[in-house]
Amino acid sequence: MNTSTLTAGTAELDKPRSGLQIAIMAVAAFVIVTTEYLILGLLPALAQDLKISISAAGQLVTLFAFTVMLFGPFLTARLSHVGRKGLFVAILLVFGASNALAALSANIWVLALARFIPALMLPVFWGTASETAGQLAGPKNAGRAVAKVYLGISAALVFGIPLGTLAADTFGWRNTFWILCGLSVLMAAMIQTFMPTLPAPATKAGEQQTAIFKDRRFLAHVALSVLVFTAMFTAYTYLADMLERLAGIPAAQVGWWLMGFGAVGMIGNWIGGRVVDGSPLGSTVVFLLLLIGGMLATLLAVGSHAWLALALAVWGLAYTALFPICQVRVMKAGSSAQALAASMNISAANAGTGLGAIAGGAAIHQIGLPSLSFLAAGIAVLAIVLALAMARARPATAR
Repeated sequence: MNTSTLTAGTAELDKPRSGLQIAIMAVAAFVIVTTEYLILGLLPALAQDLKISISAAGQLVTLFAFTVMLFGPFLTARLSHVGRKGLFVAILLVFGASNALAALSANIWVLALARFIPALMLPVFWGTASETAGQLAGPKNAGRAVAKVYLGISAALVFGIPLGTLAADTFGWRNTFWILCGLSVLMAAMIQTFMPTLPAPATKAGEQQTAIFKDRRFLAHVALSVLVFTAMFTAYTYLADMLERLAGIPAAQVGWWLMGFGAVGMIGNWIGGRVVDGSPLGSTVVFLLLLIGGMLATLLAVGSHAWLALALAVWGLAYTALFPICQVRVMKAGSSAQALAASMNISAANAGTGLGAIAGGAAIHQIGLPSLSFLAAGIAVLAIVLALAMARARPATAR
């Protein structure tokens, strides 16, 4: 590319873009992240259809999460030179094909392959979506554009499971994957049609980026995120099953209960984003305490739908608030390389998601479904102990 073309392209990117392009990116982000989390709402249905245990089905969550954790940073770095438009179109087409394979799965092994393939590409999309939104909007509007894309991601995190549960009950779990396939292809077509060709942003020196791995404080924050997400997903992975088997919620209504959980959670997402700047570790501890209270109260309230709704509201508020709290906390700890720090928190979150699914599945098999709330609460206590130790080791202004 000659200098004049590059200059013209850069000038063009600096111009404010229409809201359509940013909205397409946000919806694409929603589809991508929903593909990961929607399966949690499908677990009871697909376990029954494939004639496997719910704990075995839960390991599909582990497979996806660990794949993201292990391959995400490497693949994101390897594909950093690829133009964003072509990269996003290719990722969405991979998701479309993988979801079609999932819909056609005859056994758990084919379904596992259908989950493994998109898990390779999800962190690449997630890790570059915000920076691409900034390119589309131009420097003056980058912040708002990034916020809109992350709204799509947050909505997927919160509503992925209830949407999956409702879709499985209405259309069947296989047709749910067909719907995701269609949405993935549609968003690929939208990006191809409406997104301009974007150059890959210049990368910073590797040594400057990786210096944060020598910072024990940063590594402690990453470890804290692993514990937090393990506590969150030990019980949350199997929440749909808990509502059916422990609370006696009819299968046709479980999705609506989870939708309410998610709606309250959006409030928690907003609160978490507002309070984390003041005290990242302090807000982590506060919402972990609320998480413990909500999970234990849910178990105690299964006999009363009114009290159950209140307990789930507390759980949902804390659960969703911890997403932005952990992200901002780790990025602040790795402020010299925030992009890499953010990707490390994504890996930590997926490690915790996978470990939580394993721990929850083992607990169901060995002790029983009611044990999940106690196990998750115990892991949350460990996270609180670590957070308090980290806070004591730092100056008050940094807490």
